[in-house]
Amino acid sequence: MNWQDYIVSDNQVLLGKPTIKGTRISVELVLELFSAGWTEKQILESYPTVTAESLRAVFSYLKECIQQELYFPISSAKF
Repeated sequence: MNWQDYIVSDNQVLLGKPTIKGTRISVELVLELFSAGWTEKQILESYPTVTAESLRAVFSYLKECIQQELYFPISSAKF
């Protein structure tokens, strides 16, 4: 999947946060919804401009970010 077809960043939209192309729905919002327990079906029904392909693109984008080490390191817990 070519996530660049679905994920864009524009300084004029949500302060440049990555969003689903043609929407104001950020990658961050999609992740928040999934982490809150929303299903793909719930997201697609609630946000009709989002497609199943654009949701997959969110994860493709994140995978590439992690591969390029564009993430915050997690410090190991000390017991």
